[in-house]
Amino acid sequence: MASTRILIVEDEEALATLLDYNLTKEKFDVTIASDGEEALLKVEEEPPDVIILDWMLPKVSGIEVCRRIRAKAETRNIPIIMLTARSEEDDRIRGLETGADDYLTKPFSTKELIARVRAVLRRIRPGLIEDKVQFSDIEIDRVSHRVMRGDKEIHLGPTEFRLLDHLIQNPGRVYSREQLLNAVWGSDVFVELRTVDVHIGRLRKALNKYNQGDPIRTVRSAGYALDSE
Repeated sequence: MASTRILIVEDEEALATLLDYNLTKEKFDVTIASDGEEALLKVEEEPPDVIILDWMLPKVSGIEVCRRIRAKAETRNIPIIMLTARSEEDDRIRGLETGADDYLTKPFSTKELIARVRAVLRRIRPGLIEDKVQFSDIEIDRVSHRVMRGDKEIHLGPTEFRLLDHLIQNPGRVYSREQLLNAVWGSDVFVELRTVDVHIGRLRKALNKYNQGDPIRTVRSAGYALDSE
């Protein structure tokens, strides 16, 4: 399968280099543009699979770049994640209304960004996400919806499958209940936080059915993580 192409549009050289390094390490094919004008040219020449777009850019602003990409039929479906130092809710809403699919406020962790990239790809372009993912002795097959642990098949309900799929993308990372709610149920659905605990309990029980150890770590007052031990 060809690498997923990501265009980083960021005028802060140190940040662009850091993102390039981390995304390349995750096997993404990365291109960088340092201003809005260059970004629009690169998108026209070779449309990427995902655009990571800074709000404040020289020549053409990130908001305007987003607007122009959404205005063209051949580029309007490219997922866009906006980066910005602006944390005001009005700015965030404006970015999303212009057509951004997701939004990250600086400073942010590169792990968080990579998780957002994978989430947006899974939602918008599922064909670009790997069919199989493995961590330790657990393997997920997204096409057949099967989960194996060692040589045993683990039977999961759809919600437990999505929870595991989200946790396995960043093993060791602690996700809060709110983050898991947004990723698995969606931010526009009202579900109580306690629901996450119930489904994590079911997932735990299923993964440990054959006494192979509990791979889910509970972090008091913080959330849950998938660990090898």
